[in-house]
Amino acid sequence: MENKKLHILVVDDDDRIRTLLKEYLNENNFIVSTADNAEDAKKKLSYLKFDTIILDVMMPGQSGYELTKEVKKRIKVPIILLTAKGEVENRIKGLEIGADDYIGKPFEPKELLLRIRNIIKNTNKINLDTKYFVGQAKIDLNKMNVTLKNNLKKINNSEKKVLIEMLANPGKTYSREEIGKISGITQERSIDVMITRLRQKLEINPKNPKYLQTIRGSGYVLWIE
Repeated sequence: MENKKLHILVVDDDDRIRTLLKEYLNENNFIVSTADNAEDAKKKLSYLKFDTIILDVMMPGQSGYELTKEVKKRIKVPIILLTAKGEVENRIKGLEIGADDYIGKPFEPKELLLRIRNIIKNTNKINLDTKYFVGQAKIDLNKMNVTLKNNLKKINNSEKKVLIEMLANPGKTYSREEIGKISGITQERSIDVMITRLRQKLEINPKNPKYLQTIRGSGYVLWIE
């Protein structure tokens, strides 16, 4: 977690809390964006990818509960709710509509930091026993195969390592160097060949990939619907 900066969105109508959390999380190696209401948050969510959202429950306009429900229908992102101390029923409500955790105000920033790290660690952990879908392709990491339109194709160990990393971080761009370290492949040409073979296993139209895409000048990214 310390090797790459993760992006946090802090949504709170209290200027003091936004400033405090931004400064504290910046000091702890996170990139932080802020929003003072739900509409501002939704604008940022439309063009930026976040690893976690810290969301105040009580805000003017759309509440944190309503925003949680809306976001969870569209985006797979962990949400930590900021709630008033003692509001047990409201905290339960937050968890029922999809929030991943909550912390009562006032809170110690260090406790929030620990909760963020725990959630990201659990979110980015791939379960090898789970079947994953990339479009219509079903990936079985345990059996090391991909099924697309009833066509079963094997994946090798290098491809498996890359898929584990990319499935854990959809939308993240990986440079050739990073993919080389993950897969154990050193030559750039061999990395490109491996990505091409993965596309043939994941994509209905590998020459015009929808999910495993090239970001020109940067590397490769895996998108999951």
